[in-house]
Amino acid sequence: MMLVDDRVWALFKGHWEHTLTYWSVFFSFGLCIAFLGPTILDLRCQTQSTLQEITWVFFAQQLFLMLGSALGGLFKKTLRCSLSALFVSSLVISVVFAIIPLCHHVLMLAVAMAISGTAMGVIDTIANLQLVKLYQKDSAIFLQVLHFFIGLGALVSPLVADPFLSEGSCVLGGNMTANSSTDLHHLRSSLAGKGTTPLHNVSHHYHLHTEGIITTNVSYAFWIMALINLPVPVAVYVLMYRERLFPCSNHSPRLLDKEKNSQKNQQDHNIQGHGGLFGCCNYADVKDRPASYFLLYILGGAVLFITDGIIGSYTGFIYTYAVSPPLSLPHKTAGCLTSVFWASVTVGRLASIYLSYRYTQQRLISVSLVGMMAVQCLLLILYSSPVFLFMGTCVLGLFISSVFPCMVALTEDMVNYKGCATTVLVTSAGTGEMVLQLLTGQLIHSKGSYSFMLVGMISSCIGFTVFLGLLYIQHLHRSSLAATSKEIAMTEKPSSE
Repeated sequence: MMLVDDRVWALFKGHWEHTLTYWSVFFSFGLCIAFLGPTILDLRCQTQSTLQEITWVFFAQQLFLMLGSALGGLFKKTLRCSLSALFVSSLVISVVFAIIPLCHHVLMLAVAMAISGTAMGVIDTIANLQLVKLYQKDSAIFLQVLHFFIGLGALVSPLVADPFLSEGSCVLGGNMTANSSTDLHHLRSSLAGKGTTPLHNVSHHYHLHTEGIITTNVSYAFWIMALINLPVPVAVYVLMYRERLFPCSNHSPRLLDKEKNSQKNQQDHNIQGHGGLFGCCNYADVKDRPASYFLLYILGGAVLFITDGIIGSYTGFIYTYAVSPPLSLPHKTAGCLTSVFWASVTVGRLASIYLSYRYTQQRLISVSLVGMMAVQCLLLILYSSPVFLFMGTCVLGLFISSVFPCMVALTEDMVNYKGCATTVLVTSAGTGEMVLQLLTGQLIHSKGSYSFMLVGMISSCIGFTVFLGLLYIQHLHRSSLAATSKEIAMTEKPSSE
């Protein structure tokens, strides 16, 4: 049995070059997401910085990813500008990978990570937006594949880095203890995923040298990743060349004939929005909009603020939770939890490609949010079971995997594909990942590790409540539009007679 019908397959064949290009740039996104955590201690040695100083590069990347998501909305007016931004952003990622080994000061490294974060944010917004433009009501299937490529890149990146990571201290400056390798493995797992929380207390437990002979070989990992990513900007450039869509020049020749060009311009006019994160608030265009129109943006963004926040906090602190009492798992065992979670998210997005074809976005999101609540409730109840922690981590990843692409497709459909919703949603998701991760870290340090699961459970309940509110506002919005259309029809009928 075919996974999709002939109509969807025909849509893909009509846009396969663009679609494959957008999927490939999300592979770049995934590479950037996952490499920093495993390599952070070797980068600390390279920059000869303290642990507190090096963890600020997490913050730099995360902050500028959020800003880049908002910036990406500025490039959506035409296909030329969108592809140009994708080309530059994917090329920047390769360049950043190549120059990271040359950053011998933590400030230089933070600037490089800020640049890569901006490029990631631009890619996140534009790729989602362009797929929604191409496929509209059928976009959910293709968005699921898009986000599958994040997981693929996130799986490849640590595998490339692992052979080049230092087993012991990579700055030889003093006596080494017998357990130094185990301690460093524990510390590396503790740092993995912490995007916003500098570890203020960790330096009291680990005395890492900043002066001495640097022995790390992590540079080779970054150069390999730069080469792995290089075909991505090449693919974007080839697509631009084939359609003669070179950077934002009104004098570039068109490969498309006049009829196709006219149709493309009309499509851009209908769904491009008005540029930027706040472009949807242009007074001339929204003065007659009902309040429900804006609530759809707010509530849609709130759902992703919470769910992406849960992903960020879970990957950031599941290791810390697992090695703390009452579980007290061995460091190597606990270190597998983050990989298990990301692997289940990747598998869940692969499965959601078919599910998005079979079921509506409302149903998929509802099942996902209810499943998240159920799993986290069981994790709270069975908090002392190591076996269920692994099972719950796997199932949670499966449930949460499809929320983002389904929410983007659903919200854009609710607002009739104005193009602004994607920018708002992507920026909200990045903000939630920062804020909830920071909140969770503060609560763990002040209230104990059990608050980690409690925050996740409460967040899931709030997310489901907000989603129910979104569905209710959608009903009101449709009723308002229907009433307005009816009034216009009744007003025009006498005049036409």
